Amino acid sequence: MSETANMETGADRPEGAPRGLLIGAAVLLAFAFSITLFGRSADMGAVHMPAAQPYQTLLLHFADHDDGSVTITDASNGAVLSTIKPGTNGFLRSMMRGLAHERTRDGIGAQTPFKLTRWSDGTLSLTDEMTGRRVDLDAFGPNQTEVFAGLFSSRKETAP
Repeated sequence: MSETANMETGADRPEGAPRGLLIGAAVLLAFAFSITLFGRSADMGAVHMPAAQPYQTLLLHFADHDDGSVTITDASNGAVLSTIKPGTNGFLRSMMRGLAHERTRDGIGAQTPFKLTRWSDGTLSLTDEMTGRRVDLDAFGPNQTEVFAGLFSSRKETAP
């Protein structure tokens, strides 16, 4: 067969996807990306959970003592909510020392209490309004937050 005959029959044409199929795939991808972009910008199909609201709040002071114990008092009435014995509750101790260190570094005293909040969804957070730091305690697991959660029931027992 001559070269002219091969060109006419397409025998030398490389194997592959037909041009129409490639164009169709490109159009389909462009359509999918366009719809996705539109959906995100218009907030269509998005699920939004309502923001949790504060359910209970405690204002707390923490005091380290020479014997290694830590006293937690209710800042609103001065009642002792709990005394943590030396060598126990490492999570609470490290959390409070970290927050206190941040205050010391920023030249802030201990006069302003920390705010412990139980949210409407059941989670707990500890906020230092002086530094603006908020720690979501539930991120550390239920065993680590038991002491903080127990402070709410301690307040009820000591309330006048």
